[in-house]
Amino acid sequence: MTKTIVVKIGTSSLTQPETGQLALSTIATLAETLSHLRRQNHRVILVSSGAVGVGCARLGLTERPKAIALKQAVAAVGQGRLMRIYDDLFTTLQQPIAQVLLTRSDLVQRSRYLNIYNTFRELLQLGVIPVVNENDTVAVDELKFGDNDTLSALVASLVEADWLFLLTDVDRLYSADPRSVPDAQPIALVSNIKELAELQIQTSTQGSQWGTGGMFTKISAARIAIAAGVRTVITQGRYPHNIEKILQGEPIGTHFEPHPEPTSARKRWIAYGLVPAGKLYLDEGAVLAISGGGKSLLAAGITAVQGEFDIQDAVQLCDKNGNEIARGLVNYSSTELQKIRGRRSGEIAAILGYVAAETVVHRDNLVLT
Repeated sequence: MTKTIVVKIGTSSLTQPETGQLALSTIATLAETLSHLRRQNHRVILVSSGAVGVGCARLGLTERPKAIALKQAVAAVGQGRLMRIYDDLFTTLQQPIAQVLLTRSDLVQRSRYLNIYNTFRELLQLGVIPVVNENDTVAVDELKFGDNDTLSALVASLVEADWLFLLTDVDRLYSADPRSVPDAQPIALVSNIKELAELQIQTSTQGSQWGTGGMFTKISAARIAIAAGVRTVITQGRYPHNIEKILQGEPIGTHFEPHPEPTSARKRWIAYGLVPAGKLYLDEGAVLAISGGGKSLLAAGITAVQGEFDIQDAVQLCDKNGNEIARGLVNYSSTELQKIRGRRSGEIAAILGYVAAETVVHRDNLVLT
């Protein structure tokens, strides 16, 4: 059966840790594996990090730059070289590829979000493997994915993939960092994302010297993907052939079971495609109504407003402790909400001087996170 497969490989797997130089044998094996999957009629997307790391090696830099202008310049150097390597290898295997560079703003606007979906659909129908990376040359901190784990999960959600493989420098998820805790226990299956909190996994938020993603970002990416119904696997990036073994049923890596009832594409866009412009703090009654009752958010349940935003911007809905429970599109600006928070719907027209929406966030524009 034909599957849609998204594979993300990180800088730590693409490069030699000591020098930052490309690990050509790994990249060649990856190209062979993905080309073989294409010959089996699977639809394949590769999300590849490495532009900044390759650029550093090319320019003789000994560490990843921190200044955004320098990082963008280095990425511009590295991205061209990285794609040249990929194109040479895939061309040898007679497999066409395409470069797709994305920024977070490409997903914020609904029309651009749909345009990206259409582009992926056409490329996959043509038998092309899209090679995706964040457009580091133009991305700014406010509109960055932050890491390609998140980008790959959003791409997998967008194309409604069957599988997402997160290739990293460890073979699977552990109860602690196995490099520093010898008796760390391997985790083969996560059937519910809440299990991660119960296991109290000690995950690092930092990646390798040359990359940006640690295990924490992979768990966050898995959360996005499984909500979209995408089975997600964390496995060793140095052995790309494991992808085929996993597809054949071998128990390799850590598997995250997809949610049996995925949220709609539009709600996934609200939850993960948009960048929240503010926060609304809710009382206990509103939290229960939203999380347990599937209700819309009313002004009466809002205790505090944080940030500046306009009508139809995305906001985070939080409990009194600041824990996010949902995201949604607001029917009021932050200025208006400061005036009507905590008030009943029938009082809003008198307070604002005009008739407006009864709900602050309608349940059709609200998604639990």
